[in-house]
Amino acid sequence: MIRSLLLASALIAAPAPLAPADAQRIRPNPAPVAQPSTAPLTLDEVLRSSARAAPQIVEALAKVRAAEGRAITAAGAFDAVFEAEGRSRALGYYDGTVASAGVTRPLTDNGGYLYGDYRVSRGDFPVYEDKNYTNRLGEVKVGALYALLRDRLIDERRTKRTLAAGDIDIAQFEREAVAIGVQRRAIDAYQNWVAAGLRLRAYRDLLELSESRRGGLARQVELGARPDILLTENDQNLVRRRALVVRAEGDFQAAANALSLYYRDMAGQPVLVGAERLPGDGEALAGVAAVARANFEQKRPDLQMLLARIDQGSARLALAQNDLKPRLDLRGEMAKDIGPVGLGGPNRTPLEAAVGFRFSLPLQNRAAKGRVVETRAEMDALEARSRFLRDQITVEVEGISIGVGAAEQLATIAEQERQLAERLAAAERRRFELGSSDFFLVNQREETANDARVRVIDAQARIAAARAELAAATADRVALGLEP
Repeated sequence: MIRSLLLASALIAAPAPLAPADAQRIRPNPAPVAQPSTAPLTLDEVLRSSARAAPQIVEALAKVRAAEGRAITAAGAFDAVFEAEGRSRALGYYDGTVASAGVTRPLTDNGGYLYGDYRVSRGDFPVYEDKNYTNRLGEVKVGALYALLRDRLIDERRTKRTLAAGDIDIAQFEREAVAIGVQRRAIDAYQNWVAAGLRLRAYRDLLELSESRRGGLARQVELGARPDILLTENDQNLVRRRALVVRAEGDFQAAANALSLYYRDMAGQPVLVGAERLPGDGEALAGVAAVARANFEQKRPDLQMLLARIDQGSARLALAQNDLKPRLDLRGEMAKDIGPVGLGGPNRTPLEAAVGFRFSLPLQNRAAKGRVVETRAEMDALEARSRFLRDQITVEVEGISIGVGAAEQLATIAEQERQLAERLAAAERRRFELGSSDFFLVNQREETANDARVRVIDAQARIAAARAELAAATADRVALGLEP
């Protein structure tokens, strides 16, 4: 009987079969949205996210692409150029028509160029335009101009190409400097978030001690074993410790908000990390493994930018010195008319070859002299700045290394203090439970132990901050998560 009722109810609840048209209108359920991870958030995860999606890094990459575009523009000065021209007399005694086309290609290692022309004409020309005559199939000409003095080793086109390549290097160094700064701030944001969470956890543990003790005290007061004032004093401690928890919660939320500037999803949107992803202990405050390696100053992008600007200054100086030289260009060309003899006569049929030169000498050229003086002064200033920057980097790194050692020693001392304070607090609680201690002393021991615990967290956070600063000062790309 019961089985029959169950079968009948199942048949009633079962939906009727869908018609084919209705079945086509029904779409499958969308894929479930991926739930946010609840695993502890690691520093490596934050650094990878920041390096991938931080807007400052994306902006710096765009500047590198812009510099590459300017380099392409500078290289366009060496592009081959095609030209065509035609001219025909529409009225008058003469009816000559001439058309020409040619290609010119600058040399990449000299200020000269190569060229090739084709020209063809029809009709009559006046004697002063006799050069327009060609054979029936036209004239082919090839030639070259080669600079022997000015523009032989360097010219404006090659200088612009060199400067554009230097701009790419500078943009890349700027991108590295921006990335290092962003990663350094991302480490600080993560360590502040972890430290704020661990402080909040410490204050909550302190509050739980008062809350768990209140029930026992209330029962002892009801039985007359303890005075009422003791319960009031415990409530006062509860209120004070709740205030500490509330303040720590605000600090933790502010730290999570600051961390969202660097921790982003795949779409580049900031992610607000909750307390469920907080690491379980203080190991997350270890920070990055950074040490001052040999020749670390050569890895600093700010120093590399200065060296690149010095190289650009050398190119400008070479161009200014080039403008002081006299110009001596050598030209050579060969021409050949092809096809039947035209109206100009047979004297155009043989192969022609010509060699010539052009010489010019600047008598004053004060503009080039001024550029030489100006460029040399700029290079001297850059070299002095680079020497100071090297010394500054060395002193900075040495100071940070000293700070890391001092912070580690303070953390060791703070850990020893925490262990001793927790032992005293535990012993005092046992004495209070046995009636051998007073309530004030128990609270004092507990708060002292909790303060020592917070000082350990602060000391570990200072170590992490010092190590991050050392990684940034030495441009340690591996430690900063910029290289695998």
